[in-house]
Amino acid sequence: MTTYSGKSVFGGIAIGKLCVWQKKESRIRRVRIEDPDEEMERFERAKKEAAAQLKDLYDKALREVGEVNAAIFEIHQMMLEDGDYNESVENIVRTQRVNAEYAVASTADNFAGMFAEMEDDYMKARAADVRDISERLIAVLSGTGSPVTVSDEPVIIVADDLAPSETVQLDKDKVLAFVTVHGSPNSHTAILARTMGIPALIGTDIPLERQMDGKPAVVDGAGGCVYVEPDEDFLDKMREKQREELDRKEMLQTLKGKESVTVDGKKVLLYANIGSLRDLSAAMENDAEGIGLFRSEFLYLESEDFPTEEEQFLVYKTAAETMAGKRVIIRTLDIGADKKCDYFGLEPEENPALGLRGIRICLTRTEVFKTQLRALFRASAFGKIAVMYPMIISVEEVRRIKELAEEARRELAAEGTPFGMPEQGIMIETPAAVMMSRELAKEVDFFSIGTNDLTQYTLAIDRQNPRLDAFYDPRHPAVLRMIAMTAANAHLENTWVGICGELAADTELTEAFLKMGIDELSVSPGSILPLRKKVRETKLSGS
Repeated sequence: MTTYSGKSVFGGIAIGKLCVWQKKESRIRRVRIEDPDEEMERFERAKKEAAAQLKDLYDKALREVGEVNAAIFEIHQMMLEDGDYNESVENIVRTQRVNAEYAVASTADNFAGMFAEMEDDYMKARAADVRDISERLIAVLSGTGSPVTVSDEPVIIVADDLAPSETVQLDKDKVLAFVTVHGSPNSHTAILARTMGIPALIGTDIPLERQMDGKPAVVDGAGGCVYVEPDEDFLDKMREKQREELDRKEMLQTLKGKESVTVDGKKVLLYANIGSLRDLSAAMENDAEGIGLFRSEFLYLESEDFPTEEEQFLVYKTAAETMAGKRVIIRTLDIGADKKCDYFGLEPEENPALGLRGIRICLTRTEVFKTQLRALFRASAFGKIAVMYPMIISVEEVRRIKELAEEARRELAAEGTPFGMPEQGIMIETPAAVMMSRELAKEVDFFSIGTNDLTQYTLAIDRQNPRLDAFYDPRHPAVLRMIAMTAANAHLENTWVGICGELAADTELTEAFLKMGIDELSVSPGSILPLRKKVRETKLSGS
């Protein structure tokens, strides 16, 4: 038996034969053309055909993996109409007088390279999307498009990488697991794998050689390993583990509609972290008791200009109405550091994690901030919205926020525009906020502890740097003491406190968090039911 290691995208056990995925190599020839206008007409026809294919893919994904995950193919359709992309193709065709295939391939290389160089993991993952739509255009232009087929029996797909369209076109009944050599946990393929409930690994050191094809293997999604040619004893152990996984999934479904309460009666709120309206269906499907973190910055990151008050209002209003009386905590604009937004015109910084980010941008771009506040206050008239401010370090910042919030409310009142009075809270992400938490608790309705940044700033470790993984410890005693101190100080001032960072989903810490007095845990939608199981099994008194 040979063992290969990778990074887990989705857990579970898959047992079957390997199928080495070999993409068709399409050699793009550079051909001189005489009539650029005619070539651009070819390109436009190819775009229409590609858009029709993407519409079919959207419909298929909608049926199989739901609206949230089908949305990538709507995004791909929009990318086909991206002005910069199309201008690049046209410029190459006209100035170099070359064929559209070559112009698309060159543009794909340039744009994918640009995305790959970005620091933000989300934007890095867009490089694969650019290549995907470009390969589709080239296939249409050259007439080489063909349906995706794998095998007549269910197999474990092994590939260098997989594009979202390839993932969706595969017959999921014939796919036991995905194993790729490259890829990103933030890629849409990884997201689709999670939604389809298929074990998946990326960054795996498995060779993509033809002799691997058809070999028996086991994928341990949670353990991050592929075992090739296992013996019968090992297979028996993994089959038993697979049965236990299936039993566990069935049991978790029985927890829907039940309270998240410990054996001895301690109630905790289990909320979902989301990035857009598209994620609401996943939150509801997993029985979230509310939204603990709506990352509003994606409204800005996915736009080519500042989103208007009306655009934001409609999004926040929809979220409030959809959750039907459950609390929806919307974090105000949190860009900077690893989240870049070109039209803000922010200057490059030597150390962006310690630079102009989060509330610091809002307090220096007050018109942008007040536009968002107006939209939030208006939307709060339609549901239980709460507003949360990121990267706070002082009482003075909170008081300045209150002044701007009051200005926004006065403006709305003067206009006769209806608005609500939502709860207002802050993120505890810096050691400064922890040390000032008693004073800060007097100013707000709630705290939400962002453990990702709190760990980064407490340990002085860049959480984006993979070379520091060995030193990065989110369970470090200093981090846990800061969480406990924050909770204690919040409760002294009758302020409730939650956790919305990755640590909230760590079931080995659930009991410790509840003993600290944490009132709410906000996690990715898929982590809600496992966390509810842990809460309901926990006994705090006498332990």
